[in-house]
Amino acid sequence: MFETKDLIPHLFRTEFTKMVSVLSRHFGLQHVEMAEDIVSDTFLLAAETWKLKGLPENPTAWLYTVAKNKTKDYLKRNQLFTKKIAIEIRKTESELYEMEVDLSDQNINDSQLRMMFALCNPAIPTESQIGLSLRLLCGFGIEEIAEAFLTNKETINKRLFRAKEKLREVDADMEIPPAEEIHTRLESVLSVLYLLFNEGYYSSTQNNVLRKDFCLEAMRLNLMLTENTITRQPFVFALLSLMCFHASRFEARTSAVGELVLYDDQDAKLWNHELIQRGEYYLNQASVGNEISKYHLEAAIAYWHTQPTSAAEKWESILQLYNKLLQIDYSPMAALNRTYALAKARNVKAAISEAEKLNLTDSHWYHALLGELYTVIDQQKAHAYFQKAIALSKTDADRSVLQKKKNQMEVTLANEPVKKHNAQ
Repeated sequence: MFETKDLIPHLFRTEFTKMVSVLSRHFGLQHVEMAEDIVSDTFLLAAETWKLKGLPENPTAWLYTVAKNKTKDYLKRNQLFTKKIAIEIRKTESELYEMEVDLSDQNINDSQLRMMFALCNPAIPTESQIGLSLRLLCGFGIEEIAEAFLTNKETINKRLFRAKEKLREVDADMEIPPAEEIHTRLESVLSVLYLLFNEGYYSSTQNNVLRKDFCLEAMRLNLMLTENTITRQPFVFALLSLMCFHASRFEARTSAVGELVLYDDQDAKLWNHELIQRGEYYLNQASVGNEISKYHLEAAIAYWHTQPTSAAEKWESILQLYNKLLQIDYSPMAALNRTYALAKARNVKAAISEAEKLNLTDSHWYHALLGELYTVIDQQKAHAYFQKAIALSKTDADRSVLQKKKNQMEVTLANEPVKKHNAQ
């Protein structure tokens, strides 16, 4: 059972976004600040009341009732605002006061789905889309969002304010796009969910190697898309499959003290086989039709990474999938990851040659990969690459794991003469 001090943050994370979505749909997205104020006041009253009187029998129902009442009180206190709202939604003031806020499960899900499309509007910058989604769809506080973006609260507040202004400027509505537009708009939504998941999976914060809460929120929102008849498209299932495969290795990606564990060092016994099975199920659901998206290919790559075998078939399959991925959606990091698969499937020298052609000298992962590849060929070069990778690393977690690699290399160099081996 939750105590009051623990229950309030929990309910804020789970219920804040639901109520804001419903109220924003009720009065229009241009009044989202009003919705946030009403819901924030509701939680403030809950904290004060529950501390004095104890928890109600049904805390969630209590919040919903108070939010409904506060909505009516807010409208009655702000007559000028009320008149404007009444005109916009074609209701008289008296009708507006009596309008019931629908906080049923069905309306909550529908409102959150609509909010998702509204916030992932291509008219606003991607990082602002992510910030708004974290705040209004996932219930993250401003400090949490600031930490995720390695900036301060003031910057995040300004960014969110400008994003909301842009949504008002383009008159964004909370409607699911028509069928002829759904694919294009879904691409924007999935891009934000993909980036949100990645921010959790490869956390850029100094204090977290893995932000599971970011990942789980991205998965929750993605699951909502698969449950709606209009949005349950193959590439939506493919992205959810990708998330499940990655999430299956959560427990193996960090050590007991919270340090990052690289793939080759992970304990496969810690992998979550139920999530792997869910990933396979969603990947099968994604196989309908002829379109192959980047999410299909990345999900297939992630699938192979959940197979504990190190057989050549595994790495050859991953290599071929990367070849296809680069043809339809080239990215330097995907190209870099391909060279690792090349080393595993073919030989290290070919992989080094391909990696060096990329010339990603500003990326610590570029130097880290070359350090790994040169380990079996030229340990002096490997040491130099690890040193460069450490210097370029932006987080303590990356520096820590690379420092261990460098230290191991130094021990080897100190105890053995420098040897150059032929690559296998």
